Amino acid sequence: MCVCDSRFLGTPPSLVAAAALNSAIRGLGKRGPQLGGVATMLAAHCRTDVAVLQYYTDMIEGALTERLRSGLREREGEQKDGEIEDERAKQRRMTTALHWLLLLSVSLGVWSVPVDRNATPQKAEPPEEEKQEESVDTGLYYDRYLREVIEVLETDPHFREKLQSANTEDIKSGRLSKELDLVGHHVRTRLDELKRQEVSRLRMLLKAKLDSTNTQSMQMDHVSLLKQFEHLDPHNQNTFEAKDLELLIATATKDLENYDAERHEEFKRYEMLKEHERREYLKSLDQEKREREEKRLEELKEKHRQHPKVNAPGSVAQLREVWEETDGLDPQEFNPKTFFKLHDTNGDGVLDEQELEALFTKELEKVYDPRNEEDDMMEMEEERLRMREHFMKNVDINHDRLVSLEEFLKSTEKKDFNSPKEWKTLDDIKPVYSEAELQQFEAELRDKELELERRAASLRQEQELLKERGKALEAQRKEYQQAVMEMSQRQKNQQAVEEQPPAGPNGELQFHQGMKKLEEQGAKAPISQDAAGEAQSNLPVEPPQNLPLHTS
Repeated sequence: MCVCDSRFLGTPPSLVAAAALNSAIRGLGKRGPQLGGVATMLAAHCRTDVAVLQYYTDMIEGALTERLRSGLREREGEQKDGEIEDERAKQRRMTTALHWLLLLSVSLGVWSVPVDRNATPQKAEPPEEEKQEESVDTGLYYDRYLREVIEVLETDPHFREKLQSANTEDIKSGRLSKELDLVGHHVRTRLDELKRQEVSRLRMLLKAKLDSTNTQSMQMDHVSLLKQFEHLDPHNQNTFEAKDLELLIATATKDLENYDAERHEEFKRYEMLKEHERREYLKSLDQEKREREEKRLEELKEKHRQHPKVNAPGSVAQLREVWEETDGLDPQEFNPKTFFKLHDTNGDGVLDEQELEALFTKELEKVYDPRNEEDDMMEMEEERLRMREHFMKNVDINHDRLVSLEEFLKSTEKKDFNSPKEWKTLDDIKPVYSEAELQQFEAELRDKELELERRAASLRQEQELLKERGKALEAQRKEYQQAVMEMSQRQKNQQAVEEQPPAGPNGELQFHQGMKKLEEQGAKAPISQDAAGEAQSNLPVEPPQNLPLHTS
């Protein structure tokens, strides 16, 4: 399974194997104390951190659960659709012989299926909706975790019914989280897995952050560090409870409300940086080139201002233009209710922020073209955000960041709908920053540059110290090596001296005193006749030589 899953590409096989083994052991539950340190042992064996091993363990368990869930979903879909099942049964009976021939053939990829399987619209629409939902990003750092939790909760019929009938106040206040105790066991199990995966991801982020700041990661307290993340309960890191859902809803609501302000602030800093770089570039030129460049930039700015009239967001002119050019319908037959249903792409009965921003694409294309040098795409996204905020301000009555059909129809009855004021783009309004803010921003940039220079100088100094220390260590290594060689040579010379017999003053060889004593004793001892005879008998017998030849 891991070989075919793109999420495990590039992962060391030993780490995947260790994570699979850890997942299997964790599935055994608390079967004995001997399993307690297995994760630590496996992590040490793979030379990795326990949090990394835990992360891949959760990935493997999540992949297995997804496969099981998809199989159950297919079985449930087949059981619910009785008509399609009957049609399949008829087709199976009619093509039994053909199936057996195909099974015996070598074309294993060819399979006979009912014609209605591909023609059924219910089978083709859900994947498109899922792809579209996956493309929507809230911009939150826990966006994936938020979307996966919502998707899992919507699989429970009871919770989905409560969610559809709940109002905005019930969701924001957290009263909806109490319904979590009534969801199915498989939903709770999946939510537990999602939370463990999110905790593992946050641990890895914290470890990377601590490593980048040269902090000892072995001494960090995960519980205290996880407290800075407000979208989950840090004290319970294994199960998803009602408090987790309440924290997730409250944090997402607060972050989304501040998200637009953060985008405006980010765009302001982008514009100030662009102006700062423009001024610094002009300072680096001589007088003649500076005047020529200023003239060129002014021409580009004037060219950017020359564009067709931009309709106010949410006005009848703007909606009719989308109706005609995007939807391909007759502008004289414009119907607000039909327009709403056409652009409610996910069919949830409301227009969310992404669906609204898609309505302004035609107006933005009048002003911005990515192929033109004078058009800035960052400014286009800021313009899109301004249009959506203007639309929401006039239409979103209950301020839930969603536009219902009732709110949309009421907006078409206002006076501004038929005769709105002309929309002013970013070029027509005052700059998003003042000169004082620009000077403060430039001062901050200078401080950052000085800090970077100090850090660079400190790093260069550390590098020089490391080089000197390396040279000293190299010299010390050579000294040790020379000492070892001299000691080895002395040992060899000493062994050679011990093995050589002693010599006299004139170079003659001298024997040991013990050998001399033995010789003197041998000379003084008388040799008996028996011993002499025995010694004579032990001499080898040699054949006589030079004997005279006898001739007969």
